[in-house]
Amino acid sequence: MKVTWLGHSAFLLEGKDRILIDPYLTGNPTACTSADKLDADIICVTHGHGDHLGDTVDIARRTGATVACILELGIWLEKCGVKSVGFNLGGPATVRNTKITLVPAFHSSSIGAPGLEFSAAMAVGIVVDSGKVVYHAGDTCVFSDMELIGSMYRPDLALLPIGGFFTMDPAQAAMAAKLLKSKKVVPMHYNTWDPIKQDPKEFERLVKKESKAKVVILKPGESMEV
Repeated sequence: MKVTWLGHSAFLLEGKDRILIDPYLTGNPTACTSADKLDADIICVTHGHGDHLGDTVDIARRTGATVACILELGIWLEKCGVKSVGFNLGGPATVRNTKITLVPAFHSSSIGAPGLEFSAAMAVGIVVDSGKVVYHAGDTCVFSDMELIGSMYRPDLALLPIGGFFTMDPAQAAMAAKLLKSKKVVPMHYNTWDPIKQDPKEFERLVKKESKAKVVILKPGESMEV
């Protein structure tokens, strides 16, 4: 599987399907591309905040991609004319050739619409199995059940926020890597804005102290093979 970091928490996974996760490109100062240049079969969204929901509606309308997300967010997306699979924590949903599982994340979730902001159910992490298993933590603090996520799904790659302020910081994310026991870890959700400025090398140093995971530091637009 080819994994490309698009900036912030946005990734493109190219396995059995082309899968976008949290495609926030428009207005993202770290984005390596624009929404109109991306194609996808599936879009996964961890929660409704603008820096994660991002360009989901526009990309899904243009490409016909199916959006996989928490149930209530899926209902809203259907009203926007987007095909969605809205489901919940627990057993997986199969979309095209990919198995997708929603797992807990500890964070808030809302959607900002013109003149209106409303709750978008809970935030989640997402486990994607499309030939290789990738765990995208979404926005979250560290929590002990990450060990359960690791033992149940055995991710080949974990995508972990390290920015602090809104999410885990490098120390908490290093603990998450230890709990997950993932083979490889990529830091995300940092250096987009001043409140979440972090040094990914510090995260790498802390992970080396806590676990055997290999940290891969990507720049927006860079890819890795899993």
